[in-house]
Amino acid sequence: MAQTVSVILGSEDRIRLAAILGDRNRPLKHVQRVNIILLSAEWLPVLEVARRAGVSRPAVWRWQRRYAEQGVEGLLRDKTRKPGRAPLATAMVAKVLALTCSEPPGAVTHWTGRAMARTVGISLSAVQRIWQANRLQPHRLRSFKRSSDPAFASKVEDIVGLYMDPPCHAVVLSIDEKSHVWMAPGLQGEL
Repeated sequence: MAQTVSVILGSEDRIRLAAILGDRNRPLKHVQRVNIILLSAEWLPVLEVARRAGVSRPAVWRWQRRYAEQGVEGLLRDKTRKPGRAPLATAMVAKVLALTCSEPPGAVTHWTGRAMARTVGISLSAVQRIWQANRLQPHRLRSFKRSSDPAFASKVEDIVGLYMDPPCHAVVLSIDEKSHVWMAPGLQGEL
């Protein structure tokens, strides 16, 4: 970026800028900006203005342009902007939600936050906020795991048939292969 503004001071502005420069209660940033404009009014090269003011060349160009657009008041005011970050677009949130409910790429079982962030192109914390707001927990699978047993379907039919239509005068018990479950000593022989 090159210098696009020539600073020409009127007598009123020069008096006002000199008063700001001499005011010891002014913030340093105001004094520095005024100094840039006063040095620029002397038709010094930008590099020399930057050296004397102790700032970079882009800072000199920025304050020259601000003075040209807004005058002395522009030097004393910082640009306002909305606080915080702009919220994510609804299309991006919808994309994250749709991908979360779909199968992840590769041989993984579920989406991780980092994989989703990498795929969609947003930060990990943004993905986590979206998941938390929508109560999604992709690492908690609530789906039925399929068995590789070829006789699985017939076994399920037998078990479900016992529950749905038990034999007359029979007690149907379900026992799972869990090592941490134990039976009372008196019941072991009865089963």
